Amino acid sequence: MTASRRALLGATVLGLALPARSQPRPRLALALGGGSARGFAHIGVARALEQAGIAADLVVGTSAGALVGAFLAAGWSAAQMEAFALQVREADVADFASAGRRGMLAGEALARIVAERLRGAQIEQLRTPFAAVTTDLRSGELVLLRQGPVADAVRASCSIPGVFVPPMVQGRELVDGGLVSPLPVRAARQLGAELVLAVDVAARPRRHDLSGLYEVVLQSFEIMGRALADQEALQADLVVRPDTAQFASSDFGARREMIQAGYEATLPLIPALRKRLDGLAARPRRG
Repeated sequence: MTASRRALLGATVLGLALPARSQPRPRLALALGGGSARGFAHIGVARALEQAGIAADLVVGTSAGALVGAFLAAGWSAAQMEAFALQVREADVADFASAGRRGMLAGEALARIVAERLRGAQIEQLRTPFAAVTTDLRSGELVLLRQGPVADAVRASCSIPGVFVPPMVQGRELVDGGLVSPLPVRAARQLGAELVLAVDVAARPRRHDLSGLYEVVLQSFEIMGRALADQEALQADLVVRPDTAQFASSDFGARREMIQAGYEATLPLIPALRKRLDGLAARPRRG
C-alpha cells in the first residue's frame, strides 16, 4: 500500500467518526496548499474569485492554506484578509519555546491571534464547510480536522516539525499537513467535491538565503513536498500556480507582491472555471 493511500485511509476513518453535515454534496472546493510566507498568494486568489462572484462550497487547507482558508470560510472578504495580512508582524507569532520543547516556536501566539480574530469560532460554526489537513506525528496518517476550535486546527496544520512545538489536538499529536498532503486535492475529493480548484503556492525549490536554521528547515520541507504536490495536482480540475519563484518561503516582507501574484495567476482561469460551474449547474445536484 502506498503512503498516499495509507494517508487517505487515515482521513477516511476520522471522517466517518464525525457528524455529517445536512447539506448537498459540495460542488466547488478550494484546495489551498502550503508554502509558508508564499501562502499570502492565497489572498490574491480569493480576491479574483470574489470579484468574479464565485464562492466555494468547501475550503480545504494545508499549513498556510489552512490559515487563509479558515478566514475565507469564516466569511472574511479578500480586502479584510489583505488588511490583516499586512498588519500582522512576524514578531506577533514568534513566541520562542523554552528549551527541550521540540520546536523553536511554541505556536501558541499563532493560535491566539486566530482565536481573537475569529472570536473563538468552532469549525462547525464557519459560514463555509472547512477542513484543515494535518499529520499525526506518531502514525504518519493524514488527519482532517473538521470540528473543534478553528485556532487549534490552524495551529496544528501550520506546525512545521522542528519549527513549531507539536500541539496535542483531539487526543493526537499533530503537525504540518504538508508532510503527507501539501496540496490537499485528495482530501477535497474525499469530502465530496465535484469540482476542485487547487492553489499551488509552493514554487519549485531554488537557492535563496539558507544561512539560518529556519530557512534550511523550510527549504528541506519544500523539497520533500514538491513531488507529493505534483501528484495531487493531477487530480484537480484546475490549478492556480502563482509566480512565487522569486520569493523565499521565509520572505514575509513581500506580502503585497505575493498577494498580487495570486490575483494575476487566477484571472486567466476564471472563464474555464465558469464554464465548468455552468456545466455542473445544468446537472441535478447529488446529495
